[in-house]
Amino acid sequence: MMKILVINGPNINMLGIREKNIYGTETYEDLLNYCKEEADKLGLEVSFFQSNHEGALVDAIQEAYGKIDGIVINPAAYTHTSVAILDAMKAVSVPAVEVHISDVSSREDFRQISYVRQACIKTIAGHGFAGYKEAMEVLKEYITKGIL
Repeated sequence: MMKILVINGPNINMLGIREKNIYGTETYEDLLNYCKEEADKLGLEVSFFQSNHEGALVDAIQEAYGKIDGIVINPAAYTHTSVAILDAMKAVSVPAVEVHISDVSSREDFRQISYVRQACIKTIAGHGFAGYKEAMEVLKEYITKGIL
């Protein structure tokens, strides 16, 4: 069975509490349950990692090497600042899709830069939790058929 790792960065664990006008009222636990249900439907084995610490995210990416077939990553605020996460993604060369719950392209100027995007096969933003499902579908198609 294809193994997908879903990585979430800082403050994603605060879903349902933080900026409800942007992120809605569903919780991080709701996100995990949604991803698990959708992965099951797609015939994927899914695992999760969330941290508010950049180094822990880098460690999780490095630990995926040779064990994980694809990564869904929402680096959250580190999207716009972390060369370390980009370098880790490049180092492991695991196919990855960048996901953002909100439409970062319509937000603040500093959110227009994504370092991690350079190491991803696709970016999905502004689709809420459904973006995670779309990312898993993209990875499944890419890994099995080499198609985006």
